[in-house]
Amino acid sequence: MKYDDEEKLILDALEKDGIQLSDPSKDEVKAVKAAAKRTFKKNQRVTIRLYDHDFAGIQKKALEMGIPYQTLISGIIHRYVEGDIKIKPA
Repeated sequence: MKYDDEEKLILDALEKDGIQLSDPSKDEVKAVKAAAKRTFKKNQRVTIRLYDHDFAGIQKKALEMGIPYQTLISGIIHRYVEGDIKIKPA
């Protein structure tokens, strides 16, 4: 795995006991939990029509991944919106 300069410094310090890790405060835990809750809250329902073979393919991929097909579709859309998936021009 490649590390950038900052990551190398942190890893080096951690390995040389130059960093003391501590438990997060109750306020930090509360803030992280609140952020996670907001992140995973799905509040919009969408209906789409798919070709039979596309739907079967999505179901097959989801089954291979061990997740519901709705989660796979939602994940693909999210990754596209965030820019992690690019569509090649025709």
